[in-house]
Amino acid sequence: MDPVLIGEILSGLMFVGVIGVLLLGFPVAFSLAGTALIFALFGWMLGVYDPSNFGSLVGRYIGLMSNEVLVAVPLFVFMGVMLERSGIAEQLLLTMGKLFGNLRGGLGLSVIIVGALLAASTGVVGATVVTMGLISLPAMLRAGYDPKLASGVICASGTLGQIIPPSTVLIFMGDMLSGINAQVQMEKGNFAPEPVSVGALFAGAILPGVLLVGLYASWVIFKAITDPKSCPATPVPEDEKRICYVKSWSHWCPRSC
Repeated sequence: MDPVLIGEILSGLMFVGVIGVLLLGFPVAFSLAGTALIFALFGWMLGVYDPSNFGSLVGRYIGLMSNEVLVAVPLFVFMGVMLERSGIAEQLLLTMGKLFGNLRGGLGLSVIIVGALLAASTGVVGATVVTMGLISLPAMLRAGYDPKLASGVICASGTLGQIIPPSTVLIFMGDMLSGINAQVQMEKGNFAPEPVSVGALFAGAILPGVLLVGLYASWVIFKAITDPKSCPATPVPEDEKRICYVKSWSHWCPRSC
């Protein structure tokens, strides 16, 4: 069999193997490294992988560790974890839910807005989806939302972290595209190519991210108009309303507002 075809088959099987191992619940680091080593062994046995390539791993590791662009990735992850553990994201969701809850589709709109804010703050999809799923999904289901609409809004708004800058995905893409662009330009004879910067990718992703937020919100508004039962209004109970005080001529009298 053609070695190139064998390598392509092994690549596809390795992708499926990584997904399967992750679904079994193994840690991500051990899943990726272990699956790669196992398929490298298979490729060596089939004669399509040269084990001498392991000698270049140290240099690649050091190059990745010294890359100033990729340093932002763990910092974004740390920021997302801090927002989740400190309760700021939870308070933001609860506040937005009370603000829009008395409108049809208000909870859905609040989830989309908070998802966009968290996406711009963390750049990590997992932190956003987990936070909103744990907090907003039970509230939306208790309010009588259609489970399909509720889960769809959470998943859709959670993926905004991939495109709304700053995004870890755009950082990785900027690093890879910079190298690919330099290689292609050198093959064309341009030995001084203009680099592809992460800032340019961030600037180009702002408009698509805003358009996605607008489309998600428009869909929730459309569902609220055409199918009110799928996203009913959830008025704030009287005992949870903020009490403000209005000064009269002789004393202060509370009133709900």
